[in-house]
Amino acid sequence: MRTAIAPGLAVLLAALLSACGTREPLTPLEGASLPTAPYGAQTKPSAEELLRRDALAAPERSVELRRRSEERQDDPFDLPPE
Repeated sequence: MRTAIAPGLAVLLAALLSACGTREPLTPLEGASLPTAPYGAQTKPSAEELLRRDALAAPERSVELRRRSEERQDDPFDLPPE
């Protein structure tokens, strides 16, 4: 009986937690302001622009999964400590 209740309770809690967040535009707190405009820029960036990451900050993953084991090639820089 207990095993049937636990998954249902977990689904219910997940649904409640996902519904509690609100989606509003980001604004600075009262009394605070956004950072000043970068040097040479005419306008201050918005909160959304400040949160956007460029390609160097979040590069795409390029992971090639191995399908089978392979012999390692000799590494000339794998030297024992002196």
